[in-house]
Amino acid sequence: MAEITNTYILEKLQQHFGADVLSSEESYGMLSVTLNKERNVDVIKFLRDDSELQFNFLTDLCAVHYPDNVGNELCMVYHMHSFYTNLRIRLKFFIPISHPHIATITVLYDAANWQERETFDFYGVVFDGHPNLKRIVNVDEMDYFPLRREYPLEDGTRNDKADEYFGR
Repeated sequence: MAEITNTYILEKLQQHFGADVLSSEESYGMLSVTLNKERNVDVIKFLRDDSELQFNFLTDLCAVHYPDNVGNELCMVYHMHSFYTNLRIRLKFFIPISHPHIATITVLYDAANWQERETFDFYGVVFDGHPNLKRIVNVDEMDYFPLRREYPLEDGTRNDKADEYFGR
């Protein structure tokens, strides 16, 4: 059996998924891999079921909004952990905000259920095939997604935070 390193994991992903592996980087010892969004379930299942890798724990999933990344404004991020090798991996799948759909992974991890609902609630990512995709924190009537970077952080009409009041 080969030593399981980030390089080895990346090579296995490239062998198995080829051109669907779009990029990779390593920071603070964690491998981050960006892949084709159409393959999210296949990639996560592969990492979970591979007899060497055994990424058997879904640590977290979340979204990030990159408003300047036209055509790929939303990024689904999955963090997985292998209790067998004690390695972690970050997977990224970019999706357009105009059609924010990606397949659910509740078929692989029960824990993804509430995490996907929370991501839908705050970012508007639609998880195709999710058994109960509805808001989990915000009210059902809310017609926007509060964690998207679509609104200014400050009210531009306010003057109580003007530099002159702070000696600037």
